[in-house]
Amino acid sequence: MTTLDAVTGAFSYTGRFVAPRLVARGRTVRTLTNHPNSQSPLAGQIEVLPLDFDHPARLVDALHGVDTLYNTYWVRSNHGAATFAVAVRNTGVLIDAAREAGVRRLVHISIANPGQSDHPYYRGKAQLEQRVRESGLSYAIIRPTLLFGHGDVLINNISWFIRHLPIFGIPGDGQYRLQPVFVEDYADRIVTAGSATENLTTDVAGPEIFTFEALVRMLRDAIGRRTALIHLPPLLALTGAQLVSVGLRDITLTGAELRDLMDELLISHEPSTCPTRLSVWAREHQDELGQRYASELERHYR
Repeated sequence: MTTLDAVTGAFSYTGRFVAPRLVARGRTVRTLTNHPNSQSPLAGQIEVLPLDFDHPARLVDALHGVDTLYNTYWVRSNHGAATFAVAVRNTGVLIDAAREAGVRRLVHISIANPGQSDHPYYRGKAQLEQRVRESGLSYAIIRPTLLFGHGDVLINNISWFIRHLPIFGIPGDGQYRLQPVFVEDYADRIVTAGSATENLTTDVAGPEIFTFEALVRMLRDAIGRRTALIHLPPLLALTGAQLVSVGLRDITLTGAELRDLMDELLISHEPSTCPTRLSVWAREHQDELGQRYASELERHYR
């Protein structure tokens, strides 16, 4: 009999890289999701059950027999009824259900530097880390920096704008830093953490740190464009992003995200353990990078 694992959101971004790795290891995988996707290659390989926060008993039933729960559930920003406060409450319900169901281990996805900002995204992440530690479950807390690869939101969409616009606006001086991590390296670390036994909290970050301006220039060069780069006051850049959001019917950038970026929260202060370099990957995938816009709202709400 194979071991059963559960992944929240196996058809979403992080989950769709984690679940196949578990299947490849011979694990039986069950996803808890409110966005089933019958067209996904995973659809015929994993069991699909609802992620029903409003009925905790159903969550307990869905988690019975599960060895390891990989929790990728979160929200990027407040959108309608999906708020940070609701996401914190829902995650607490999930953690309680995992404990009641007898789950052996919880791998919980957090964010780098959760205690360094009072913005709701980071504050919620910090609250949930504490909730995980107090749960009584064996746990691993994974703290990624900024993901890139195969349809990510930020790196891919910067490249999309570079491909489609004659000018790209850089907020402020562009000298604030960020540290991208390849999504497949990240998924490897998540799955490895699930098979461990000790409680741990660890950053997951790539080997390169860029200033934001250097990152944009590198992406522009990798895809062979001559898009002009201009520096804009942060408020003006944010206003422009919000206007573009209306046209795309998406969330391109929020004020909190811009502040967190400029406060350098997307870097790790631990040694990097992930090998893939964005500067190399971008050149190798120049035909893919930024070809299609990755819509946050399309992915999660439509």
